[in-house]
Amino acid sequence: MSAAPNRPQKVTISYSFPKEERLCSKKLITELFSKGSSFNLYPLRFVFIKNAQPVAAPPQVLVSVSKKYFKKAVDRNRLKRQMREAYRLSRHLLQVNNQYPLQLLAIIYIGKEKSPFNLIQKKLNLGLERSVIE
Repeated sequence: MSAAPNRPQKVTISYSFPKEERLCSKKLITELFSKGSSFNLYPLRFVFIKNAQPVAAPPQVLVSVSKKYFKKAVDRNRLKRQMREAYRLSRHLLQVNNQYPLQLLAIIYIGKEKSPFNLIQKKLNLGLERSVIE
């Protein structure tokens, strides 16, 4: 019986979006919108606060859709679900050497019409990459 051959270790990417990563604190939300940096990638707006030094904990994320343009809760909930799913699949883009440079992140849908999931996912990927660089 011989030992198992040397196999390269698989790098595992967590695709979960646990409760600890959701931004719910009113104090932190107020701080994010008063002190945070922002940019738009239509139909999304990104507001973020960076850490002074990258940390191992992932950022807390807020997802929002305006009631002004989407009166029906069904439409707002669908867009938020699509944005959360796109974030969940792309959150590994926020990691730099197993560290996260962002502390807080808000993703706001600013479009006036519903967009398909692939457009939301594409813009969210671009936004996450840009927020890490800035």
